[in-house]
Parts: sequence; C-alpha cells; structure tokens
Amino acid sequence: MKVNFFVEDMLFFKYIGCATLAKTLYNALVREEPRPKIAWNAHGRDFDLVHYHTFGPLALTNKKYSHGVKVLTAHSTPRLNAGNLVFSETVNQFYPEIYGGFDHIITISPLCEREVHEIAPDVPTTLIPNGVNREKFQPNPEKRAAFRKTYGIGEDEWVVLTVAQQTPRKGIYDFLALSHEHPDIKFVWVGGFPYGRLSQDYSMIEEKKSRCGKNVLFTGFVDDITAAYCSADVFFIPSYAEGLPMVILEAFATGLPVVARRIPEFTGNFRDTALYFDNTEEAGMLLENRDLLGRHAALSRPFTEDYDIRTIANLHIDLYRKLAG
Repeated sequence: MKVNFFVEDMLFFKYIGCATLAKTLYNALVREEPRPKIAWNAHGRDFDLVHYHTFGPLALTNKKYSHGVKVLTAHSTPRLNAGNLVFSETVNQFYPEIYGGFDHIITISPLCEREVHEIAPDVPTTLIPNGVNREKFQPNPEKRAAFRKTYGIGEDEWVVLTVAQQTPRKGIYDFLALSHEHPDIKFVWVGGFPYGRLSQDYSMIEEKKSRCGKNVLFTGFVDDITAAYCSADVFFIPSYAEGLPMVILEAFATGLPVVARRIPEFTGNFRDTALYFDNTEEAGMLLENRDLLGRHAALSRPFTEDYDIRTIANLHIDLYRKLAG
C-alpha cells in the first residue's frame, strides 16, 4: 500500500497547528513496522491513498489528479476561523463544497465529528484524536535552565506559558489583562501572527502588547518548543474555541498543570486533568494556587498515555488499510 501525505507546509502554513500535527504523525508512521510506503508531498498519481491535512489551492489541485482514496483530517472547521482571520466569513462559505469532495474525513474530537457531519453529511468519518510524542515532550531540567537563561527569566520566577497564535480566539486579551493584574507572575507567550496582517485585530493586539509590563515576554516562534514547555510552571490556554489542541497534550506530556477556559472542547476531552475557569478573576486565582497546581501536575503526563503518537499512528494505518482495500 502506497500512501502520500499532502500538507501545504510552506510560507505561513508551516507555523500553524495542522502542519505540526501532520509532521508528528508522519514521523511516527515511518517508524512503525510493518508499515505502508509513505511519501511526503509527492506529486505522482500512483498512490492507493492520499491523506490531506490542509485544503488550500495546492492541496485541491493535487486532489484533482491524484488516484486512490482521498482522505482529509478535519483540523479546521468554520467555528475555529471566527476571531482568527479577518476574512473568516468568506472562507467559511467554501467548507461544504470542499469537505464534501473527499472520500473520507478523519475527525479529531466528538465536537469536530458533529460539525463535519453538519458540513458534509454524505461523507463517512472516523474519529482519531491527535497524538503526542511522549519521548520528545517530557520534563528536562537542562532545557528548563537553558530556555530561562536565553530569555532572561530568573530561576525562581513563576512562569505561566501560552503557546498559540496571537489572536482574539486564542484569548490573547485575557492573557494581557491577567499580566497587568498579576505582576508577580512571568507571562510568556510563544507564537506569533502566521497570517500576518490578515490575523484578526492585528494592529490592536500590537498596540496592547506595546503597553505590557516587564513581566510579559513574547518570544515569537522558537526553534525548540520542548524547551519552552520545560521552562514553565503552568500552561495557560484561554482559547474561546478549539478542536483537540496539540499544545495541551504537549504541556501534559511535559508534566505541566494546565489552566484552561471552561469550554466543551476542553472539559469533554481533558476532564478533571485540567483546571478550568469562566472569567479572568477565576483564572488568576488558579494561576496563583501553587498547591492545587502541583496536585494536578501529577495527573498530567499519565493522562497522555492514551494519546501516545505510536498508538495514534497505528489507528491511522488500520484505517488506511480498510479504505484502500
């Protein structure tokens, strides 16, 4: 069986979650034995199955001439574009036609499954969650010290980390508000504007960032994201809408307690492993409660055992074989 992974991972696409998720899965698949023959962004037609992780112009062009079964992982749904892109309403109009043109769709959570069935009711689906490389993401004191030294963070500083695009949907305004209310905490945001000025509220966010205190650090994109997780004491995710975010699984695997907004995407997938808030006041109280955070940190890494990328890779292989005969 020959499988082609097709991912538009050039330009700004390489900084968004679907490209990272695809690369993580691909790297796990090529290590499995026995395994199908897997290519990455190959241009030939002779594949039994093509697994798409983006649906931009290059992917849709490839889909027209590729043979075999066309499978899409639904990393994105219309709900996730609001508050992220300035032209989200225009983009969202294309989902029914695009999703409806695939032979099979992999969904990543129960909520994603329901959304895809509403968008493309005639396309069969299989729910396979995102996975995390637990060998790559784990506590590392040396990486912790190195990252803190690089960015001038003191050994004794209490660090709250967020990894995300800098957009309203990701909760950046709440992040900034909390940084003003809790000057004793070091707030670190890793990630930038992969869509540039097409990101929602780009100018307003840049203006608010310019008025941050010394306890706030925006690193942009970093070469070794594992070091960023290792450097933190708490992972904070104030997103208003998500699929099954890789960043929470990575934080859990690194042994961090997670403080997340109380939305169905988080409570349904992560249950009592994470701590949840409804407003910034509650979030601030949780971020300051070191005893409670310590108890939840002990739950984090064990939770990711079911999401180990090797297990998730084998679920994909089973599906490929079923679909490609």
